[in-house]
Amino acid sequence: MRFHIVNGGYVNYNTGGGVVPGKLNVHLVPHSHDDVGWLKTVDQYYVGSNNSIQGACVENVLDSVVESLRRDSNRKFVFVEMAFFQRWWVEQSEEIQEQGGRDLTFLCKLTFLGPSLDLILYTLQGLITRTEQSAKVIKLLKLYGVDPRHLVLPLRFLPMPFLYITAPHLVFILKYFDNFVPVQDNPLLDDYNVEQRVNDFINAAMTQANVTRTNHIMWTMGDDFQYQYAESWFKQMDKFIHYVNKDGRVNALYSTPSIYTDVKNAANESWPLKTDDYFPYADGDNSYWTGFFTSRPALKRYVRQLSGYYLAARQLEFLVGKKSTGPNTYRLGDALGIAQHHDGVSGTAKQHTTNDYEKRLAIGAVEAEATVSSALSCLVSNKSTDQCEKPALNFSQCQLLNISYCPPTEEAIANGKTLVMVVYNALGWNRNDIIRIPVNDPNLVVSDSDGKHIKTQYVSMDNTTSNLRNFYLKAYGFPSIQVPRYWLHFQVSVPPLGWSTYFIASAPWDREKKKRTLCDGQPTE
Repeated sequence: MRFHIVNGGYVNYNTGGGVVPGKLNVHLVPHSHDDVGWLKTVDQYYVGSNNSIQGACVENVLDSVVESLRRDSNRKFVFVEMAFFQRWWVEQSEEIQEQGGRDLTFLCKLTFLGPSLDLILYTLQGLITRTEQSAKVIKLLKLYGVDPRHLVLPLRFLPMPFLYITAPHLVFILKYFDNFVPVQDNPLLDDYNVEQRVNDFINAAMTQANVTRTNHIMWTMGDDFQYQYAESWFKQMDKFIHYVNKDGRVNALYSTPSIYTDVKNAANESWPLKTDDYFPYADGDNSYWTGFFTSRPALKRYVRQLSGYYLAARQLEFLVGKKSTGPNTYRLGDALGIAQHHDGVSGTAKQHTTNDYEKRLAIGAVEAEATVSSALSCLVSNKSTDQCEKPALNFSQCQLLNISYCPPTEEAIANGKTLVMVVYNALGWNRNDIIRIPVNDPNLVVSDSDGKHIKTQYVSMDNTTSNLRNFYLKAYGFPSIQVPRYWLHFQVSVPPLGWSTYFIASAPWDREKKKRTLCDGQPTE
């Protein structure tokens, strides 16, 4: 309960009403959607810098919302983007963290949607709809106390088929913009409008109720980067809840998606399903949101490639034991979570923001690469974790094979020396695949860990590939070295969640018995 001056005294705004059976219940769900990078970078959005592009500061949102939630125990707020909350949380004192965890989360004032970074909610929805994964995902969610129906039912409350018709007069329930008309309940001031705003509220609720199953509707009270001054939102919602419930025709309450879904589920309705998507969206004439699938293909590939690499790196890190100091996989995991925001990997962010995503990924990849090299050195040496502080083997990884660049395989292998190649399989089943590496020596022999020779094939390096290699080496700032003459191909077999070791050596040349043949049929000696 809170008090406000009216008629020279105070009014007690009653915001404590819950669900009322037999009435139309309007669930007000306060929320702020804060893009993890879009027009500005994730850190610029958090601290509120670069405001010449957009005036947005998520740090202010969280500071302001937390203070407003403390003022009234009935208020609630939904927050999604953990990349921002994590930044804010680590800056708080131990006292605030303890008090915040006890007072906000435990009392359900502050609700988090999705257990990780932005929009993982939609990923879970996709997983649940896949038959082969649904049972495992649902079991996992239940272990964490999450009802999977909370993730899907809010999308299914409309009768099917249905028409989506925008209603300008509803804008006051959705956004707090300059054209918003506030509830003015002090009769000593001009423009007293309580009755008018209550009628507007009820009319809008009835309009939505006519196309909604059950006597519950949800109004999402928020938008991008709103609640930087949270009290302006909550004060208006306090007034609406108080005066609408005093009118009595409908019931208004502070709510969350989980509360809303629980009452929907309790209605025991059969929900019609929409199985296709909503694409292409359009927010104006000839403005269709179809570029998600094709924009910035290089970033899309980079995210996909590093996602697989991250999985393997995490597994190897676990097998040898995560160290308290030194390189680890955290930076790469954090960068992948940020880059997979819906304005990141989709390609809809500004160029400088995309550059920031890529920089974070590159920094994380370098640290993960060091983690992988250290772990593999320990594992293939059959050493205990305590003995792996100073690895005996120094592994190099060829991250630029797509431009035919791998210095360790291009160098000449001296007689009696062997190049050791370890192939790791992060999947849960055996994998057979073809490995190809750039080489200059046409007389190499590949053996597995049992000493068995592996069949190989050479493919000539074409001019186009050579030119691309030289172009990108210059762009990367690497020294220009001789372009390798061949691709060496051979088949590998790797056990699930394991590795196989292969040995590459220069074979003695026997002119009578051995000739190497290129795939174009031209022999070479």
